[in-house]
Amino acid sequence: MAAMTRRTWLAVLGMAPVVATLSRWAKASADGGKKEERVWQDIPPRELIRERHLPDVALVTQQGKTVHFYEDLIKDKKVVINFLYTRCQGICVPVTANLVRVQKILGDRVGRDIFFYSITLKPEEDTPEALDKYAALHGVGPGWLFLTGKPDDIELLRRKLGFRYDDPVEDADKSNHTGMLRMGNEPYLRWSACPGMAAPTWIAKDILLEMDGPTRPGPGVS
Repeated sequence: MAAMTRRTWLAVLGMAPVVATLSRWAKASADGGKKEERVWQDIPPRELIRERHLPDVALVTQQGKTVHFYEDLIKDKKVVINFLYTRCQGICVPVTANLVRVQKILGDRVGRDIFFYSITLKPEEDTPEALDKYAALHGVGPGWLFLTGKPDDIELLRRKLGFRYDDPVEDADKSNHTGMLRMGNEPYLRWSACPGMAAPTWIAKDILLEMDGPTRPGPGVS
């Protein structure tokens, strides 16, 4: 899955090297719908990433609480994101079980300063109640939210976060989008990806590399 390999999301996100080559874009102003030209180079990288890849759509947690993706879940946080659906017969369950192991390695940091988010690819099936049962069945601990929402908003998130194939036939198969993890340290603009079925200790180490940098080893990893 070439679009999903580790570190390639930096290019997808449009970081500084890409920003420097982009010319201009038109944005409607608040007064009367006039077009206002903005220069990409003048937009702070954090704002650029937010505008292009972190839409603030409304989602619903497994407890039935409405939250907004950027403002409530991503802004100023360190996060791990994946997509799944509860009736998946493929890799969803193994990835969930693997992430439970990762959560145990990271200990109380999950829910304190690292947050896990699993977003359903089938919101028409996965109600908050269904997600809550799925989380309980797999022994998910605190600090890990399961999220549903409007189908169009979920699809927007999937594509903006880079969980996509260029081939439309492959892209239409929802099971193709469940095997990778997206990791982000939003305040420090650190974003990457890794396979959801890698060794739990390796995933935990990779998460901490993004969250803390290379100089601070995490609990249970070496």
